[in-house]
Amino acid sequence: MWRYLPKAFPSCRRINVCSNVVILGSESYLSIQKGACQGSVDHHFSGSISHMCTTHCTKMVEGSTKGNPVSDMLVDSFGRLHTYLRISLTERCNLRCQYCMPSDGVELTPGPELLSKDEIVRLANLFVSCGVNKIRLTGGEPTIRKDIEEICLQLSGLKGLKTLAMTTNGITLARKLPKLRECGLTSVNISLDTLVPAKFEFMTRRKGHEKVIESINAAVDLGYNPVKVNCVVMRGFNEDEICNFVELTRDKPINIRFIEFMPFDGNVWNVKKLVSYSEMLERVVKRFPGLKRLKDNPTDTAKNFQIEGHHGSVSFITSMTEHFCAGCNRLRLLADGNLKVCLFGSSEKR
Repeated sequence: MWRYLPKAFPSCRRINVCSNVVILGSESYLSIQKGACQGSVDHHFSGSISHMCTTHCTKMVEGSTKGNPVSDMLVDSFGRLHTYLRISLTERCNLRCQYCMPSDGVELTPGPELLSKDEIVRLANLFVSCGVNKIRLTGGEPTIRKDIEEICLQLSGLKGLKTLAMTTNGITLARKLPKLRECGLTSVNISLDTLVPAKFEFMTRRKGHEKVIESINAAVDLGYNPVKVNCVVMRGFNEDEICNFVELTRDKPINIRFIEFMPFDGNVWNVKKLVSYSEMLERVVKRFPGLKRLKDNPTDTAKNFQIEGHHGSVSFITSMTEHFCAGCNRLRLLADGNLKVCLFGSSEKR
């Protein structure tokens, strides 16, 4: 079975999943990095963006987490090191969030065409051996896979992997998390867009608000620090709850991550629903004047803050108003085995 990597990785031609063979072109890591970091970038990028890429890729090399040496395969034409792999374990989900999918649902890939556990582990091992040091399990909803614990156990044992994380809606997480932690899950992000049960049911088209709260508390009790809570902020729905979410950081090691509303296929995105980073920040500062900016890592997607006296922290993911493309180090392996290199892009590569 062959999977093809996109043109964004000019030195890589194809991966043989069955034999773990990477077939590379003639370009070396140094030649790619030298060309990209000296400004030999696509004509669509302005000089300022080229300079920004140069700065970021240099910092990424200097500040990257130590693991296996980074292969040419993980360096793109802008010199960025893609050391973070997000793996979608399933397309299925037990919620129907309005901003995530249309009301009539989405067409799912037939089961036989989805990656098996062994294929997921084999591909992950290939990427980790080439320099990936962080893997995040996503979906759909990853916890609905029956073999999720075995997947975590095998992935956590990969030599060179530093972080095994998961993003989940939290509906079934509380009862599964103790075992997942034993199997090597080192970090967890839980999605929660409202603290009001009725609004939760309206947005997700399902019940279960109390289960998500239970999962957040379970993660705290199990020692996850921080427990990351993802909140998509939408005007007319939950912008009035921003400061209430921040209050959760007062006594618990919770990192509230406010995410700007982004367009996805079928979610009927409307710019009028977008609450910008600057507006969110202004709301928080008015209520919590002790808010202080924390130092960012070169590959951070979030702008991180902490309030004096609070155990937790507050972050803003500004995909729409202040993008972080220059420091991007992410790859996305979809549940059907396709590779997606940009969340905003529509193309997928086999």
